[in-house]
Amino acid sequence: MTGPHHTGRLTGARPHIVVLHRWRAPYAEYERYVDHRTHAVTYITTDVGATGVPAEAAEIAMVDATDDLAQVRKQLDALASRHGTPRAVVALKEDDLLVAAHLAEERGCRPVRTAAELLRFRDKLVMAQTIADAGLALPAFAPAPDVDAVRDFGARHGWPVIVKPRMGSSSVGVVLVEGPESAERLRFDDADAPLLVQTYDARPVYHVDGVFADRSLGPWRASRYVDSCLGFRAGRALGSVEEDRTEVHDAIGEFAHRVLVALTDRPTVFHLELFVAGGSGGPVECAFLEIGARVGGAEIPFLWREVHGYDLMEAAFRIALGEPPPDRPNPRFAETGGWLLVPAPATRPCVIREAISMVGRAPGPYAEVLLRPGEVLPAADAYYEHVGGRFRFRAGSGAEVEAAVIATARDFEVRGEPCGSMP
Repeated sequence: MTGPHHTGRLTGARPHIVVLHRWRAPYAEYERYVDHRTHAVTYITTDVGATGVPAEAAEIAMVDATDDLAQVRKQLDALASRHGTPRAVVALKEDDLLVAAHLAEERGCRPVRTAAELLRFRDKLVMAQTIADAGLALPAFAPAPDVDAVRDFGARHGWPVIVKPRMGSSSVGVVLVEGPESAERLRFDDADAPLLVQTYDARPVYHVDGVFADRSLGPWRASRYVDSCLGFRAGRALGSVEEDRTEVHDAIGEFAHRVLVALTDRPTVFHLELFVAGGSGGPVECAFLEIGARVGGAEIPFLWREVHGYDLMEAAFRIALGEPPPDRPNPRFAETGGWLLVPAPATRPCVIREAISMVGRAPGPYAEVLLRPGEVLPAADAYYEHVGGRFRFRAGSGAEVEAAVIATARDFEVRGEPCGSMP
């Protein structure tokens, strides 16, 4: 870990905003969200994220991980001594939200929501119980403190079951347990990472992204995953296609609204995951999976800016400052969007040997993010950023987008080697 990096004049005269940041790519365009000349905007980041910090930053402080409360607190104390007590501590990545809330409370900032309130969006057991108490459909669930609890749950509800961390993200540690014998291989030795068990639901999974304010949905969009986040962890490509069937989209919107009302009365940007089945003349059924009080990952922030003309990251940033989300005209939903992630070609960190561009192919993406041969794909915490290939799609219909996603996943080639095998 390196020490603070100073840029510009150190002064406590300007309002001080602290940002916890971990992306290399411009998922958030901070320099547009707040004037870095009239505000002292400081950043606490990692070695990988440092290159994504705006040049106008008042100061950069380095940590090994932005979700390490002790490290971040130490650096924030140093920043506050030079730039004054922060007006706000902002985090836009899910894993950093609780750290930012704790530090905002300690510093006397007025957080958008307290750490206790955030638990409904971070602790999946608290989350599921809140949704169940609201009478909404979701898989059966229970705490999983040990293997006996998992075996008993499977015996009552049937196999397979899903076991996952209560506070996880990006499908880290999520396991499909086929039966009682498989349960014996689970680990329960980390007291700081309690687990949850749920019944397995084989229905298609959707994600819903948008803004909730004044107890109503603002701009929002529903998308169906092509494959699954758990499949991506297992080495398969992960795609997403926005839903353009009116009856399915409307049913998802009604269910999403009920979920948000059950969880909060405060403004929030959200990334909600649901099980959805039916449509095309039949009833549409929705069931809750999980939700985050943050912008969706993968290519969602870019897709919204480029295809729909609305910046979800800006909305999240302004809400974190205690301000209303941007009052913009309705987003452009004339086009349908989608995205694709291809896994890393080797264990990260790895050096890329070849990556074939897919832009210009028909059907194909309108944008892509690839590393050049010789560049290193880091083992960074922003898991869906540092992958073998990232692609974005737009077309007049969901069927066209899905065809392009599938063709790109089939034809794209990327080769790499673990860094330890480099000559």
